[in-house]
Amino acid sequence: MPEEVLEGLQPAPGKKFIDGTFGGGGHSSLLAARVSPGGLVIGLDRDEGAVDKSQEAIDQLAADNPDAAKCMTVYCASYHQAARALAAESLEGVDGLLLDLGLSSDQLADRNRGFAFSVDAPLDLRFDTSSGEPASQLLRRLSEQQIANVIYQFGEERFSRRIARRIVEKRQQRTPVETTTELAELVRRCVPRSKNHDIDPATRTFQALRIAVNDELDILTKALGEAANWLNPGGRIAVISFHSLEDRIVKHAFRENGMLQIITPKPLRPSERETNQNPRARSAKLRIAERTA
Repeated sequence: MPEEVLEGLQPAPGKKFIDGTFGGGGHSSLLAARVSPGGLVIGLDRDEGAVDKSQEAIDQLAADNPDAAKCMTVYCASYHQAARALAAESLEGVDGLLLDLGLSSDQLADRNRGFAFSVDAPLDLRFDTSSGEPASQLLRRLSEQQIANVIYQFGEERFSRRIARRIVEKRQQRTPVETTTELAELVRRCVPRSKNHDIDPATRTFQALRIAVNDELDILTKALGEAANWLNPGGRIAVISFHSLEDRIVKHAFRENGMLQIITPKPLRPSERETNQNPRARSAKLRIAERTA
């Protein structure tokens, strides 16, 4: 939703922004072009791979707009650690904060992480592979009830108990789930395919495990609790979420924070043109709020 993000955040020359989910640098590049000259876009990403590739995005921007490229800098950190980046840049606040909570194209294309379960890959699902445990290890460690709870709470999957039972059965048979293909096929055998939807039955389970492995909802809650403190008065925060659990957290955080004024009473949705070009955008919801004091 690039057009909606730019309209909502209102970047202008000299302004300073944080892109808390840098990814491939698409949003950061758009913001940098608008804040040049004299502005700053601080990109954050907990994925070391994204940070390692960030110079490519900066170099690509420099080829078209050298001044804009000078406005971009990237740190390897989760967005809930934005205060560290502000301190590193000697800033008390910024004029805008963007969180795009979806997976990047690079992450989906990385066959070693397991984000795209349409290809066979290790069942990892971590954004930061240098810490935490991969999803395959999580499934070996948790009890059947705990697995069912994760899949139900974070994936809203009705058949979570059936899936958890089958995962534990395989573990007991000394053939634990290790790859994306193994898990996807297991889930498909447990979950009836809906006649009215073309979404793969494994989608909700993979979403749940990814959220659990990366502690996504807790990190989002922490970040939204601090976000107003990272903004200058009049600064705006924009959050793009992709499922109801995230959107609910964003909605309540905006409503309950006395320092924020809601700009979008209802979330903005991508245009038909965008969803035709990028079907993954069809579930996106954009909410925007502004710091009032």
